Amino acid sequence: MATIDANPASGTRDLLPAEVARRERAFSTIRRTFDAHGFAPLDTPAFERLEVLTGKYGEEGDQLIFKILRRGDHAASGDADLALRYDLTVPLARVAARYGSQLPTPFKRYQIAPVWRADRPGKGRYREFFQCDVDTIGSDSLTADAATLVAVTDALEALGLEGFRVQLNSRKALRGLVESYGIPEQLESEALTALDKLDKIGIDGVAGELTERGITTAAVEALGADLDAADPEAAVRDRLTRSEVGQAGLTEVDRVLALVDGVVPVAYAPVLARGLSYYTGPVFEVVHDGLDATIAAGGRYDGLIGMFQSGDVPATGGSLGLERILLLLEQAEAAAAAGAAEEGPQVLVTVMDEDGAGDALAVAARVRAAGLTVEPYSGGGRLKLAKQLKYADRRGVRVAIIRGGDERAAATVTCKALATGEQRTVPLEHLEATLAELLEA
Repeated sequence: MATIDANPASGTRDLLPAEVARRERAFSTIRRTFDAHGFAPLDTPAFERLEVLTGKYGEEGDQLIFKILRRGDHAASGDADLALRYDLTVPLARVAARYGSQLPTPFKRYQIAPVWRADRPGKGRYREFFQCDVDTIGSDSLTADAATLVAVTDALEALGLEGFRVQLNSRKALRGLVESYGIPEQLESEALTALDKLDKIGIDGVAGELTERGITTAAVEALGADLDAADPEAAVRDRLTRSEVGQAGLTEVDRVLALVDGVVPVAYAPVLARGLSYYTGPVFEVVHDGLDATIAAGGRYDGLIGMFQSGDVPATGGSLGLERILLLLEQAEAAAAAGAAEEGPQVLVTVMDEDGAGDALAVAARVRAAGLTVEPYSGGGRLKLAKQLKYADRRGVRVAIIRGGDERAAATVTCKALATGEQRTVPLEHLEATLAELLEA
């Protein structure tokens, strides 16, 4: 009989206990940080109506939406009317439009949840992954943008991450940049997509892409000269003074920089261009130098909620790149505890014979009531002590409780510290105190 392939579907993975524990610790830290900043938790369905998601992520993004085919009597049509959520921002915009009158203004929320992309996953990338967003709806003040930056970086620091830097720009400044170089408005998206690759492909690479995308030689040369100047930021700033919208964008950038001065180290990045589909104001990116990758990003998107109602609502937010962050945390834990045992309960209660199984459960309950984490051994087969102690060592248990027939008859218990081998046999009433001493040692 043929067996069913036990591997998870392509682009997904199973998370074993150690990874789940690491994730839950990170999620708990992030939640505490965002709670401390006044953001409230929100949850939304895993899938949305297809019309809610399409047209929000650009042509390329729309192609990566995981569509859900019609069901029941309509299944044969092959059409889709629902889709798995692509991100957490568009569902938030729908919620804001649906419940706006019931929400405070501004409405500050965070959400940690899985999203799905119908992508061809490469190494380290998945079709199902977690996102973590923090947003403020209903405020047009740049203070909200600055507060988002502070909340995001505080969360990264609370996770123990170091070696990251924050880059800031404005969608208006980018529009002014294109305008000041004489690039036609219809080629704006093409030009900014190429510019956003500057760190990866260099000035020559960007120039080549701009030329391929139909940008004039004069514009490409002028842009290349500014980016290759001794002070590229000053050159671009000077260029933006020739554009009204560009100058407005610079004003936004400088205002946010002033607001976070002394709180978050942020640098102006003249060609940072991300989220071209719905960002309207300041945009930011947090880059981790060790990973050479973005671990958080966000910006202002004042027009998105207006797609779901008659009027626009100002909004700004950020998203933590959880999968990359979790990879960094895993690497840090591996470096700090190379060769260490799996993290498990503090105490294991062994089972020496079948008659002692009920007693082991009772002892475990007593230890748990004392505030310790404890596991009664539940393996089958021959109840060999050596096998149980080996299991305890692999689980990272620090103390094993041994209580066979003789100990039960004498109302005693034996506690064995696995790291040192120290072993004490004490009256049962002294169990909690003995465990506390061995665990403190």
